[in-house]
Amino acid sequence: MEAYNVFKDLAIIVVAAKLCGILARKLKAPQVVGEIIAGLLIGPSVLGFVSQTEFIAQMAEIGVILLMFSAGLETDLKELVKTGPVAFLIACAGVFVPLAGGTLLYMGFYHTIPTAGSEEFFKAVFIGVIMTATSVSITVQTLKEMGRIKGRVGTTILSAAIIDDIIGIIVLTFVVGFKNPDSNPAKVVLNTVLFFVVAGIGGYISYRIFRKLSIKYTHTRRLPIMGLAFCLTMAYIAEKYFGIADITGAYVAGIILCSIRDSEYIAEKMDINSYMLFGPVFFASIGLKTNIDKLNGTIIAFSICFVLVALITKIIGCGLVARLCKFSKPDSFKIGVGMMTRGEVALIVAQKGLAVGLLTSVYFTSVIFLIIISSVTVPIILKVLYAKDSTDEVVAG
Repeated sequence: MEAYNVFKDLAIIVVAAKLCGILARKLKAPQVVGEIIAGLLIGPSVLGFVSQTEFIAQMAEIGVILLMFSAGLETDLKELVKTGPVAFLIACAGVFVPLAGGTLLYMGFYHTIPTAGSEEFFKAVFIGVIMTATSVSITVQTLKEMGRIKGRVGTTILSAAIIDDIIGIIVLTFVVGFKNPDSNPAKVVLNTVLFFVVAGIGGYISYRIFRKLSIKYTHTRRLPIMGLAFCLTMAYIAEKYFGIADITGAYVAGIILCSIRDSEYIAEKMDINSYMLFGPVFFASIGLKTNIDKLNGTIIAFSICFVLVALITKIIGCGLVARLCKFSKPDSFKIGVGMMTRGEVALIVAQKGLAVGLLTSVYFTSVIFLIIISSVTVPIILKVLYAKDSTDEVVAG
């Protein structure tokens, strides 16, 4: 493909995402819903105007990193510390209930109880592993649109989703490790701990530097530029040296800078980049990944069950623990719904399964269905829930 074709693809994505986003808002749905549907319409499944390329995938990755950085910048640190232990409990339930649900689904659907340690057993467990991942980016964008990102519920969802992915990645490593003797699960646990130790020490030093810059150069362009560089550096370090998802590094970077004087100014400048280009590309790319040409009755039936189990187990696991942690019933349901979205981490997990032989390509369609259905329905459900209930405070995002 000629290099300049990327300009045509980006133009189509931006225009389609914006038009569908506007239509979604006219229909009282969050804009991200329209952007995801735009990707589905212009992608291989319908019109075929744009195909998923490595360049678009990388642009989408930048988009989700910017979104998570902005989410970190707009986080109330005091509220985050307050919800930390609760978020950890919610995240644990959000991993282990779907893990069990997915494993039982595979066994029940194919009427088999494989021997522990067998190939079929690991395949069944891996279906559950895919369900553990939470993609908070779509929920974040929806909460930002509604001005709920700094509320107790929004902060809990953000914290729980980050912890959820870390636990999910550790579980993935253990499952792969049992199948592949070369993998070392203990190393991943150690790397995760080391990352947060390094992030804590380096983050404190960075915070002191940025705080002085924020006082000396209030509302100047150098602050957002340096903040963006810090975000990208943290994302790189997380992936490259510790094996942690880059979005976790970006979110931690935002948390580190959220208490400086100009944090809102930096977030405002980040939102411009995200709103104009990187955000639409990320959300549209979810639709672009979908290809429904090779579906058959069995896979459709399994996909329906897969989606239902994945969504319901998140609500049950996260919502029930939230209720036990003294959240109201409406807020517990919001947390359960907010944790239902799946995205880039689920895709990474599925691709890892393909690479090591724990997942065949035919089941990849089920993962794509889960990502699209959860990404489209969660924003709509959250908007309805917040419209009906006002127990979680409104804070401008």
